[in-house]
Amino acid sequence: MKLEDMIIVSVDDHIVEPPTMYDQHLSVQHQSIKPELRKDKNGADYWLYEGKRTGSIGLNAVVGRMKEEYGCEPVSFEQMRKGAWDINARIDDMDANGILSSLNFPSVVTFDGGLFHEFENKANALTLLRAYNDWHIDEWCGSHPGRNIPLALVPYWDIKATVEELHRVSKKGCHAITFSDNPSLKGQPSIHNEHWDPLWKACADLDIVINIHIGSGAQAPHASMESPIDAWITTMPISIVNSAADWLHLKALQQYPLKVSLSEGGIGWIPYFLERADFVHEHHKAWTHADFGKKKPSDVFREHFLTCFIDDAFGLENLDKIGEDNVAYECDYPHSDTVWPESGDRLFETLGGLTDVQIDKISHGNALRLFNFDAFGMMGGRDKCTVGALRAAAAAKKVDTSLQSFGGPAPLAPGEKPRPVTSGDITRMFTEVAKEDGVQQAA
Repeated sequence: MKLEDMIIVSVDDHIVEPPTMYDQHLSVQHQSIKPELRKDKNGADYWLYEGKRTGSIGLNAVVGRMKEEYGCEPVSFEQMRKGAWDINARIDDMDANGILSSLNFPSVVTFDGGLFHEFENKANALTLLRAYNDWHIDEWCGSHPGRNIPLALVPYWDIKATVEELHRVSKKGCHAITFSDNPSLKGQPSIHNEHWDPLWKACADLDIVINIHIGSGAQAPHASMESPIDAWITTMPISIVNSAADWLHLKALQQYPLKVSLSEGGIGWIPYFLERADFVHEHHKAWTHADFGKKKPSDVFREHFLTCFIDDAFGLENLDKIGEDNVAYECDYPHSDTVWPESGDRLFETLGGLTDVQIDKISHGNALRLFNFDAFGMMGGRDKCTVGALRAAAAAKKVDTSLQSFGGPAPLAPGEKPRPVTSGDITRMFTEVAKEDGVQQAA
């Protein structure tokens, strides 16, 4: 297979919510609760939800910056590549990168829509959540058919409303939701509680994939505030392992053909994880009474879970231990781990030792199948979906992929020597957000 002939679908990217997000999706009677986008006296853009200021609008949206500036969080739309928040510019960047289709998680409203769960007025929260879904499905995904896979939020503080929203978005062609990896950390029942039975049944009936993104419940811990931030960045994807173990023991997996996607977790850890799960079950089931029917935990994992990677040669070398039907690609645009605009080149090199059939599965086939997304049909044929065809389109549009400077970290004081950036440095960067007088910070 040649690079130009490869087709790539990413199952983990992100949207920086644009200023126009709610303009077309709130009725006249709900205009009074429309979130406001403001700019403070320091030039930082921020959203005001329920009278409270949200956190960073451009969470880690540093794609296209010089790497020396990765440690400086964008605080305004002007400090981000336009593709982070503008759908037309995003398509240009996808073309330049050779990416056919993408599944996008939110930013400001958090990966699982957790911002709405903090609302005091849950009726307003539900209205805004539905408006987000309509914008995401109809505008972000609908404006360029075949290019973005719809991903809906659910109001999981209310199980009845959650099931109703599943039925509503499924009629709009959405077959994926984002959900907390551990709802018990957000004041909700654990995934093992019968409270969620209607959700599992609805997802199975409607063929909806449950996506759990790292950091959507459990947080990757910092060893200390003095620890180099590299230590946290290294282990951040693997932090999903605890949630993976919890979900692997979900009883509903034996009752329904549920599909669970582990988002932004990498794959290199999975061979040991499955080996360990099988050992624990065989060695301890006599007293723990864990029940996987007549199957091993690894069998259940391969039947129900999708995983993804950015650059994971070790995991691919052990693909037989994971399952070639369980692996997909992620670009992670516009976050700092993305290798845009070289994703196609890097992926082609990483997949070099696999067969063409395996390459097709991992690069796009597993994702399109699992998310029930007919990108080829919507694009007018497979020949228009290849890395070569997309990059030719980008070249025709003269998409600029050169690195840009948006202003980096504060310069060193006279005589100060460079030192490793620590967890404390990054934590302070996120918490010391400038505020306007009288504006309360959202949780």
